[in-house]
Amino acid sequence: MSTELLAPETVLPQELESALTIAQAQGLPFAGGVAPPVAWALFSSDRALLVDVRSNEERKFVGHVPNSLHVPWATGTALTRNPRFVRELESKIGGKDRIALLLCRSGKRSALAAEAATKAGFTCIFNVQEGFEGEIDAAQHRGGSDGWRFHGLPWVQD
Repeated sequence: MSTELLAPETVLPQELESALTIAQAQGLPFAGGVAPPVAWALFSSDRALLVDVRSNEERKFVGHVPNSLHVPWATGTALTRNPRFVRELESKIGGKDRIALLLCRSGKRSALAAEAATKAGFTCIFNVQEGFEGEIDAAQHRGGSDGWRFHGLPWVQD
């Protein structure tokens, strides 16, 4: 990822400038990653869009961030890859140059989605590290050490 890919009129918030610099140093195939508290600060202040890429089922039964957009990276309980992901993402966020933060369960699928979006020409796609539920621990539980909910950030459940 290179700053040359950013549209000339794109002004990144400082938090994302730092993420972009780290991503470039690490050779990430997308603009970078941010921690859930940073993602919330950017989203709640209207400086970035938040796109939940989890399945409909995950959002419904586990919860989601209020007012976040939804474009599933994979669908159904088998998590079948959504072949329309890139088109749906562009439609939902309003173009390939919009600043968007992608959120999944643990940060892994959203990283894949960010990579796919970047390859498709999106220029400001960032991954929300840790995801909504966080990494699975030794006891096979999520949410005990990281993730959106672990940080006490806003979420709702249907």
